[in-house]
Amino acid sequence: MGRPDPEEGHLPAPVKPPDGGWGWIVLFGCFVITGFSYAFPKAVSVYFKELMKDFHVGYSDTAWISSIMLAMLYGTGPVCSIMVNQFGCRPVMLIGGLLASSGMILASFTTNIIELYLTAGVLTGLGMALNFQPSLIMLGTYFDKRRPLANGLAAAGSPVFLSSLSPLGQVLLEKFGWRGGFLIMGGLLLNCCTCGAVMRPLDMGMKRKMEKAQDKYEAKEMLPIGGKSEEGISTTDGIKKAKKAKKKPRKGKKLLDFSIFSNRGFIIYTISKFILVLGLFVPPILLVNYAKDTGVPDTEAAFLLSIIGFIDIFARPACGMVAGLKWVRPHVAYLFSFAMLFNGLTDICSARASNYTGLVIFCVFFGISYGMVGALQFEVLMAIVGSQKFSSAIGLVLLIEAFAVLIGPPSAGRLVDALKNYEVIFYLAGSEVVLSALFLAMATYCCLNRGKKKEPPSEKNLSRAGGSDTEEAESDVQEAEEHSSNNHQPAHSTDNAVVVSSEEANHMAEEQSGEGGGCPEGDGEVLARDGCNTDQMVERDSF
Repeated sequence: MGRPDPEEGHLPAPVKPPDGGWGWIVLFGCFVITGFSYAFPKAVSVYFKELMKDFHVGYSDTAWISSIMLAMLYGTGPVCSIMVNQFGCRPVMLIGGLLASSGMILASFTTNIIELYLTAGVLTGLGMALNFQPSLIMLGTYFDKRRPLANGLAAAGSPVFLSSLSPLGQVLLEKFGWRGGFLIMGGLLLNCCTCGAVMRPLDMGMKRKMEKAQDKYEAKEMLPIGGKSEEGISTTDGIKKAKKAKKKPRKGKKLLDFSIFSNRGFIIYTISKFILVLGLFVPPILLVNYAKDTGVPDTEAAFLLSIIGFIDIFARPACGMVAGLKWVRPHVAYLFSFAMLFNGLTDICSARASNYTGLVIFCVFFGISYGMVGALQFEVLMAIVGSQKFSSAIGLVLLIEAFAVLIGPPSAGRLVDALKNYEVIFYLAGSEVVLSALFLAMATYCCLNRGKKKEPPSEKNLSRAGGSDTEEAESDVQEAEEHSSNNHQPAHSTDNAVVVSSEEANHMAEEQSGEGGGCPEGDGEVLARDGCNTDQMVERDSF
């Protein structure tokens, strides 16, 4: 995604995604960024006991470090969208990598817990946020037909990095202490800058093609137009006014495109995602303590999370491949609903698991369903809003999810303290996930699919869900060329003034004159024929 044209004030024209080539390098960079963004806040928890001893604080105080990181990752979504739309993905990711690394390096020199909040929490969290969102945007610009698979492979970075960063953090803690561990982890985060460097914007060849067609039209405008120059000038003025009118609405894309709230599909997705996040993260957070309370040893209880992570690694790419099938992709929203329903029912059915075998079975099915949700969540959003509006859409969605993240898990923890019963929490979390699945499926069917059936079939009104942005990009360029060559012809000075935009207009006018013999009239298209006033000149209103 390139930098907007500062003079025109809008984003570049859509470019055909290559679906390969350098896109695989971009995919690998997105894989690394996703792994750091989701796994790093959890991996930092291995240092909490040492921090509690050095700073003489409780576990809840140190846990705020991870909470602040996640809050920055979700809550700064609109800020990231504004920066991406203003400067492009690559500069934002380079700055984000430097911020994330400097945050952990500065954290190794802190002397109290407040300084840790500001460095490891705020600074590193903001840096990872500035990397995570642009990487997904670039993935959407490089992949179209293979986008579901690309999203699934990129999402697999989260479980892969979680299974590697946690053991690495433990080794660093034992050999270098928490300060040395933070310093080395800060060096590892500099790899985010490398990932940002490979996110080069696509070639703007399609935009240059449109500009070439426009230059050809402007060259024609400079030719002599004969005696009736006022008519030609008025036509040219109308063309310029139409061009300015088209460019004015696009200026909003420089910051945040709030027009996506007029998209019913986006509203439905946002509401469903908010309900989903309320209960999605609760079971894995409480799973270890739940297992310990049922009598499972500490080592075996911790191994349950490893089972979820291992299954998750394979579930995400596999789900991405399924979502990319021709007969599945147009219905990807329903596949996402099924994944959420599967996850919610897993929580409900496993609420009464009282032995280690039952918990292992729960982890297997939870890992599959959790991986499906992770692989499809951003693919569905891209399909709804398209790649051009995705930068604004993801920022607003992450901001709304931030409130759900701050409400769901803390509320579940308080209920556990009050009720001393994990079974109720699993029922509640599963019910929330099931509710989000049912809402998305029913709202998509009732509000979107039925609305489409009432509308006449038109290429421009086709749903974006499961569709391809490539055809839209090509049609935009073709339309722009026809626009400049056919509709923008200079007016000529003759006794019989003629304004013709296409052969189709001539054909329609001949039919009308043959039937009634009167003057044909249309929306800004008038053909002077025998029996009509040749001095009458009607300008074209719309282009």
